[in-house]
Amino acid sequence: MRVLFCTDGSKISFNALHNFAHWAREAVIDVITVIDWSFLPAGVCVEEEGFTSTCANMADNILGCVQKQIENTNLSSGSRIKQCGETVDSILEQLKKEDYDMVLMGSHGKKGLQSWLGSVSRDVINNITVSSYVSKEENCGKKVLFATDGTDNSKHAVAEAIKYLELREKEIYVCVVSENPNLLFLEGTLDSNWLLEVEKQQQKFAADVLSSVRDKLAEYDLEVKKYSMLTGIPAEKIIDYARDENIDLIVMGTRRKNNVKDYFRGSVSKRVLSAAYCDVMIVK
Repeated sequence: MRVLFCTDGSKISFNALHNFAHWAREAVIDVITVIDWSFLPAGVCVEEEGFTSTCANMADNILGCVQKQIENTNLSSGSRIKQCGETVDSILEQLKKEDYDMVLMGSHGKKGLQSWLGSVSRDVINNITVSSYVSKEENCGKKVLFATDGTDNSKHAVAEAIKYLELREKEIYVCVVSENPNLLFLEGTLDSNWLLEVEKQQQKFAADVLSSVRDKLAEYDLEVKKYSMLTGIPAEKIIDYARDENIDLIVMGTRRKNNVKDYFRGSVSKRVLSAAYCDVMIVK
């Protein structure tokens, strides 16, 4: 597996590297750090003597620190890349130049106005076609949750996780969330018998989904510690479940959405990524 690790030299980004090392089976890590000049005051001239060399030295120091961190893990070192410019654009440009299986990033988990202004990790994920691993806090890398909905995207996520992650000796959890029929805006919700039938069908579908994931994992002699069928708003239920079970990594599938409704509502995976306290792997 070839991974592009995006770092600004912060502890949060190093946490991402350490957490990822708990899971990666075999991975070559290319490291990119970007000295972002776009936030400089208008009066600062980047051509000023000594300024450019200072930025270059800063980038070299970050890359040197990352190299030492990688040497202390089971990961392999790849290319070391330093860029000057806008962070997101520089990362996307690098992803176009080379073939990567995954992007690795740390996220500050900003809320309120800072979240509204955007984050590097979110903007990168919104514009890439490869999978991503985003980390917020250092953890022990023991418990993984497959949040599945039975779609081809979630099935693909399970297959990719088996392919790239070392899941043996890990605690594997699987959950599927059914929408609450009472929240559906249909005239049929006024009929209690209709509601009961919908709930019955949802439970049957959820059971089939969990069985499918169990069979896929069993092909690789991987046992599931706990299966759960939940009802409610999917993103909220997944986040709460991960917190209650002290999950270290959530694995989810997603697909690119372009219509107006999805723009305002956001996908389940994006909402989980924004609010979950643990690591999140988004498989595209």
